[in-house]
Amino acid sequence: MYNGVLLLHKPVGMTSHDCVMKIRKLLKTKKVGHTGTLDPEVSGVLPICVGMATKIVEYLTEKSKTYDAEITLGFSTTTEDQTGEIIEKRPVSTPPDEEAVRSVLQSLEGTIEQVPPMYSAVKVGGKKLYEYARAGIEVERPKRTITIHRIELTSDIRSDDDTVSFRFRVTCSKGTYVRTLAVAIGEKLGFPAHMSHLIRTASGSFSLDECLSFEQLNEHMENGTLSEQLVTIERALDHLPKWIISDTLAKKVENGALLETPERFSEMDADARLAVFTEEGRCTAIYYPHPTKPGLLKPAKVLVQKSEQ
Repeated sequence: MYNGVLLLHKPVGMTSHDCVMKIRKLLKTKKVGHTGTLDPEVSGVLPICVGMATKIVEYLTEKSKTYDAEITLGFSTTTEDQTGEIIEKRPVSTPPDEEAVRSVLQSLEGTIEQVPPMYSAVKVGGKKLYEYARAGIEVERPKRTITIHRIELTSDIRSDDDTVSFRFRVTCSKGTYVRTLAVAIGEKLGFPAHMSHLIRTASGSFSLDECLSFEQLNEHMENGTLSEQLVTIERALDHLPKWIISDTLAKKVENGALLETPERFSEMDADARLAVFTEEGRCTAIYYPHPTKPGLLKPAKVLVQKSEQ
């Protein structure tokens, strides 16, 4: 049985769900889940949780993401990217200069509001937005608050006939639509725009150069070396505060017991999470402040196989 996080270099042309289904068949297990959807035409880092690691999907989904994107000014599309139909066109006769572009990008850093695109998997009234869009129905979409941690220009500004393109790199919070960001950049520069290319280069601390293609995944399966390629649960949770406990407490943790909050974690926020480690370095649970019993911690997830208890 495999346990850990498989860092997949998702290819263009597959949905995140397609990738999960393919890996379930390859590894012969249903315990497989991804940690943040990538559109079919987008490639890049897609952490896939396998086995016991499926219990930590939500904590990896929360991590910030980094993308390399290309924006094209001159026309906008129904999908906000290169796959949609053109809905507005305006020739770019005079390209914006580099200083103007950098100024616009900088203005988007920080906490901003974003309206998800109609062609997205966000649910409204129990249906995904793209289902409404395909039926030609426009619905009101709830605004969401996102954070742009860093955004910078990474290429020259290139003119081609009536359009202008440039690339940028952005590190942002979960739930950010980079194609919607591209449209916003275009608006600030005074042109209709769309995202013409996108690749996710990092998810939290996981980078693209660590990822396996499906071809490499198959090779490791054949060679019996796949387990060595999986990121451990311990490393996957390295962004959470760490509490190393004694063997005595470890038995209580495995049984899902409440624990007294150590002094150094007494100021934790109500929604904070704490990774509990044994002295041997194994993460056995994730705890959080008890909602009704001050001074106590409650298990959110116990990461111990039943056969080990």
